[in-house]
Amino acid sequence: MIVIGVTGSMGMGKTSTTNMLRSMGFPVHCSDQAVHGLLARGGAGVAPVTALFPVAYDKKSGAIDRARLRRALGNDHAKWDELESVLHPLVRNTQQRFLKAQKSQGAEIAVLDIPLLFETGAEQRLDYTICVTAPPFIQEQRLNARGSADLEDRAFRLARQMPDEQKRRYADFVVHTGLGLAYTHEELRGIIRRIRTGEYTRS
Repeated sequence: MIVIGVTGSMGMGKTSTTNMLRSMGFPVHCSDQAVHGLLARGGAGVAPVTALFPVAYDKKSGAIDRARLRRALGNDHAKWDELESVLHPLVRNTQQRFLKAQKSQGAEIAVLDIPLLFETGAEQRLDYTICVTAPPFIQEQRLNARGSADLEDRAFRLARQMPDEQKRRYADFVVHTGLGLAYTHEELRGIIRRIRTGEYTRS
């Protein structure tokens, strides 16, 4: 089974790209969704995150309140590092279970959506990597349209991600999402074709 990792900075179109791969018939594991599950009632992340940030635990729901957790973290890199040191291994466990299940079902290709792919060295566990990118002005338009984070929070989150230029340099393939969905879809089809035929080999 071939394992492909997809990454990209905020607002680059990673979700739309992985949705396209899913529509093409490839199973996709989303790291962000895995984190939601880990922090929900009964999730493996509830206890260790509560130990680090007790104020984030919601007794009524038995889950981590993400809004409280975000306030507790603030823009403190050290606190974010602590949180990620707990969550990243747990997310990797969910990825491994996902891949094992897909392999047992005979999947040809499986996809891992990993926002911090290169930052965490996940490329070492993958057969191929795809970086999703778009021009800065389109990225800004998309982030503004979300309206979910102020400029300071946005800048902080972007600062914790590897620059887009560096990600593109490290990736096996680059997908451009600023030229329309049809263009992106055709790029993905070309990448899958090159992988299947063995036209591209990672150096």
